Amino acid sequence: MSSSFLLGMWECMQQVDAVRVYVNSSSENLRYPVLFVVRQQKGVLSWQVPLIFRGLYQRTYNYQEVSRTLCPAEPTPETRPSDQIIFVDVASMAPFNIAYELLVTRLENFQLETNKAFNFTASPSQPQYFLYKFPQDVDSVIINVVSDAAYPCSVVSVQDIVCPVYDLDHNVEFNGVYQSMTKQAAITVQRKDFPGEQFFVVFVIKPEDYACGGSVPSSIHGNVNRTWNLQRTKNLQVTIVPSIKKSVYVQAMFFSFLGFLSFYLGSVIVAFVHYIRVQRKASAGRFSPEHGSGMMTSSHPISASTPEGSSYGAIDESSSSGGRQLSSPERRPPAGSDTDSSVEEESDFDTMPEIESDKNIIRTKVFLYLSDLSRKDRRIVSKKYKIYFWNIITIAVFYALPVIQLVITYQTVVNVTGNQDICYYNFLCAHPLGVLSAFNNILSNVGHMMLGFLFLLIVLRRDILHRRAMEMKDIYTLDYGIPKHFGLFYAMGIALMMEGVLSACYHVCPNYSNFQFDTSFMYMIAGLCMLKLYQTRHPDINASAYSAYASFAVVISLAVLGVVFGKNDVWFWVIFSMIHVLASLALSTQIYYMGRFKIDVGIFRRAVMVLYTDCIQQCSRPMYMDRMVLLIVGNLVNWSFAIFGLVYRPRDFASYILGIFICNLLLYLAFYIIMKLRSSEKLLPIPMFCIVATAVVWAAALYFFFQTLSSWEETPAESREKNRPCILLGFFDDHDVWHFLSAAALFFSFLVLLTLDDDLDTVRRDKIPVF
Repeated sequence: MSSSFLLGMWECMQQVDAVRVYVNSSSENLRYPVLFVVRQQKGVLSWQVPLIFRGLYQRTYNYQEVSRTLCPAEPTPETRPSDQIIFVDVASMAPFNIAYELLVTRLENFQLETNKAFNFTASPSQPQYFLYKFPQDVDSVIINVVSDAAYPCSVVSVQDIVCPVYDLDHNVEFNGVYQSMTKQAAITVQRKDFPGEQFFVVFVIKPEDYACGGSVPSSIHGNVNRTWNLQRTKNLQVTIVPSIKKSVYVQAMFFSFLGFLSFYLGSVIVAFVHYIRVQRKASAGRFSPEHGSGMMTSSHPISASTPEGSSYGAIDESSSSGGRQLSSPERRPPAGSDTDSSVEEESDFDTMPEIESDKNIIRTKVFLYLSDLSRKDRRIVSKKYKIYFWNIITIAVFYALPVIQLVITYQTVVNVTGNQDICYYNFLCAHPLGVLSAFNNILSNVGHMMLGFLFLLIVLRRDILHRRAMEMKDIYTLDYGIPKHFGLFYAMGIALMMEGVLSACYHVCPNYSNFQFDTSFMYMIAGLCMLKLYQTRHPDINASAYSAYASFAVVISLAVLGVVFGKNDVWFWVIFSMIHVLASLALSTQIYYMGRFKIDVGIFRRAVMVLYTDCIQQCSRPMYMDRMVLLIVGNLVNWSFAIFGLVYRPRDFASYILGIFICNLLLYLAFYIIMKLRSSEKLLPIPMFCIVATAVVWAAALYFFFQTLSSWEETPAESREKNRPCILLGFFDDHDVWHFLSAAALFFSFLVLLTLDDDLDTVRRDKIPVF
């Protein structure tokens, strides 16, 4: 059976006209489908009824009603209106008659208009597409598509004016740019990408919902030849609005750079005021020991009147022979005399000086002072901490180069294939520039790099002033205040800059595979801050750079494994929770015993003995009460995290680990400040300002951080449901504001650590307690 129809002709006016062909057949016989062939002047379109779509696991879905829009013929300005002729051929190899219905209509609303919403309905067998032409004064537009219902899953595609138009589920990905969609989709289109300054917007409904995160309906399981078209229709609304102009890009870049340059200006003003004050003190004969020789003002934050029960003040100045030993340069041990071995060589004579020089004796004293833990030669310790700086530079180079190469490849794949499901942008506020799809997310990371460099300059200034004081052989600089070692501060500045670089790399194409790029240096920043806080009063026993970075490597490895296996595998969470608890106990032991508790095969036997003698046999009060309180609270917090992870198994494992680091850092910082105030030490105006600024800015930053705009834990279509418009300058979204504020918050946090103990510069080290 076959037939051919001349559908007719019409005069093609100076506008784009389109024709839609609707066919329907009551036959469900797949062996003898009805074939439809439409011949036009520049193309041929064909399909069959029943129309068959294939889904997951080779399921098939049959549709008896098919409606297709024919590729329109557009008149050119050089030619006059002409008649367009269309032929439709209908054929079937069935040995019996098959009834069908054929309807041809002319579309009245085929061309979309700017800033005007248009509503329509589509289904898998009845896709829709429309034409859009760029207005004269518009260089970029955003196609916004919304639907009240999440399912059925659909695809939105932008294709050039080429026939045939790919408007079926199995071929919609062959041409142009496309996104999967549940309730919302947004595609930014630039005039320069379409030489003809016009394009088609294609809407395809998928036969199954698994691509958008849905499941196959239970009613069709096991039924592979069932008509399913009646329930899979979707109402859509499309609105095309002009995107931002080039002037907005310029304003956003000026805002980003000038906003953070103001931090440089503020730092210069503070440095200038500090210089004026130092000059006035110098002229008055009260020069600060940090900047040279002069008269030292006495400061005794620990007095004998400290209340009973306090860890500090119970021993007067004469009781710390270690402090007396360091109080004059003549009695300082020569460089290289202090070794890193755990136990000093035994002697036949057990004299008092030898006892005081043995680290096992000194570090087990009930009341420790800074002079007890700053006995090593200053030059040796400074070189030890400079290794942090050089190692992190090496790590940054070897880490960043492959990352940059990978994200460039990701962006190239997106641009070449047009598959915008690869990257999880906030498409309602993704402003492209050149080959980059979301330039605003990359630009907003400039704060990390600029403030990281500024922090390096501030540390360098302090380092230079300290070196000048050391060159002047200032006794107060040698034996007063917190020992000045800047290697960890330099490492923190580099880590902040690298966080900006890697966050920008991640936002080139954010997805499931590269999220660790955005968090790796956040782990390192949190770890370096804790190490620096501990090193302040434990300069001789802090971890070496090699062991610290090895620990960070283990954490990053666990983060990657958690992203891969942490979603559904219970065994991973059991192993990770055990590692977390055991690591907390081991670190607590090292901190409590100041590194004197060996971790080897006999650790369990010694731990049992300590518990038996201290908790069961005599139930005595802990020897180091303050440290015990900190470690008990810290272990409770970490065990709570371990239990939470084991029970709830959060999908965002990288953020889960980052939360553990941040909570431990905040806990230790709070303990440090409380103990500092308990010891009658002061908080000077600058560190007090930095503490307040850190708290305020972090609170604001976290508010914007939890405004989730996308989520690589879900399907791309589900992630786009969270997309929201820009909130700052029409260019930056909530996550960009998080980038700005988190950079400032980290900068102020670093300043807190840098300036927190400035009040101790004129205090003898044998008067500064260790906690």
